[in-house]
Amino acid sequence: MANSAGSKKRARQAVVRRARNVGQRSMVRTFVKKVYAAIEAKNYDEAVAAFNNAQPALDSMARKGIIAKNKAARTKSRLNAQIKALKA
Repeated sequence: MANSAGSKKRARQAVVRRARNVGQRSMVRTFVKKVYAAIEAKNYDEAVAAFNNAQPALDSMARKGIIAKNKAARTKSRLNAQIKALKA
């Protein structure tokens, strides 16, 4: 456990930030799952709408460092490719 006042404060901050980050990461995963569900259902319009909701959330989380930038880019690329394949 932390001993100095500064390290105690940092430990408290870490708990709060971790709780916030877990919630944000969960929200992004939910957005992505909705896109995959629409793709599985072969519903192009719903998939596009869900992707348009997921894309800014992924970008925001990457900007904040909650997920890696390359992971956000990779996820968006894969989703977009599957949506395009659905259209064809």
